[in-house]
Amino acid sequence: MKKVLVLGGGFAGLQTAIELQKKGGFDITLVSDRDYLYLFPISIWVPVRLKAFEDVKVPLAKIRKKYPFKLILDKVTEIHAADKKVVCENRTLNYDYLVVAFGAEKLQHKGINHTLSICGKPEMAMEIRNKIDALVQKGSGKIAIGFGGNPKDKSAVRGGPAFELIFNIHNYLKSKKLRDKFELTFFAPMDEPGARMGKGALAMMDKMFTQYGIGKRFGKKIAEFVSDGVIFEDNSKLSSDFTMFISAGTGPAILKNSDLPLSEAGFVKIDNSGQVQGYPDVYAIGDIAALEGPEWIAKQGHIAELMGRNAAYNIIQADKGSSKRKGYQEHLNILCVMDTGNGAAFVFRNGKKAVMIPMPLVGHWLKNGWGIYSRLSKIGKFPRLPGI
Repeated sequence: MKKVLVLGGGFAGLQTAIELQKKGGFDITLVSDRDYLYLFPISIWVPVRLKAFEDVKVPLAKIRKKYPFKLILDKVTEIHAADKKVVCENRTLNYDYLVVAFGAEKLQHKGINHTLSICGKPEMAMEIRNKIDALVQKGSGKIAIGFGGNPKDKSAVRGGPAFELIFNIHNYLKSKKLRDKFELTFFAPMDEPGARMGKGALAMMDKMFTQYGIGKRFGKKIAEFVSDGVIFEDNSKLSSDFTMFISAGTGPAILKNSDLPLSEAGFVKIDNSGQVQGYPDVYAIGDIAALEGPEWIAKQGHIAELMGRNAAYNIIQADKGSSKRKGYQEHLNILCVMDTGNGAAFVFRNGKKAVMIPMPLVGHWLKNGWGIYSRLSKIGKFPRLPGI
């Protein structure tokens, strides 16, 4: 029985393991440095106490009851594809097929230690919650929320959760009758943050900033973060009692200890099927892959899952000796429900159209429903819906 080694327990890697386990015929091992799947899209509710941290986790043990792949809790340190060998902190593993899916790392801005990120380590969501709790107890404060880009790979930006978090904080403070005691500011180095969602979305977001009384600092590069704010390249300062910043993605440092081909931004080079250039038995999927496509593409969870399903299909076909393959590029789009705490907006963009549709109240419950569905479908308690 052929050995398939999947590196990473996020959306991409887990979906690969699940799909291969459904089909059977392979010895599947998933390597993850944590024992749960973290539902990042709904983690924005942890800081405002709409969700507990445990509500955002799906234990891998529960998933394995339905899909009994092997699980190794360890951290990858080196990949030697030419020798079909992966080195972890506590062991060395061999494989017939390898799927690299342990995500990206974050660009390290000067003074980044003075910030927290809702897209960083899962535990940071609780740290953000504690920061907000302390300011609420104080009764006033200044909060700065922002995100940055990677000029070497424009798909590595993740700004949506920053928008969601500041809107949720606004409504949380409003529910505490403290909104007028707080100064909320959104910042980003680009002139039009969120532009990849389309012009209509930009206009709607600007209207929401005005309606919610949220300040803006756009179009200035970040020089450094300090304990009480953000310093920009023109030496101006945004004062803050707490700064949440989502740094853009970059290739994981351990890829430097590998023989995989890397892009300028440090991501693994792949073809449309996810196959790594020069290695027919290796696939790279999700945030760790160097995606190719239009200017507006972004690395999202649903694309990662699609690539996971494709990787499983392509491995099965390759093992049969078939030339059939499935690719990701024809399915590239931006798709999300951007939550505001008391409503949401449906966002969709592909090569033909870009729309943002307000969904007062019902949108919030729709996103909450997605979280419940995602958890139940992963553990096999609810049928998987096509494309979701």
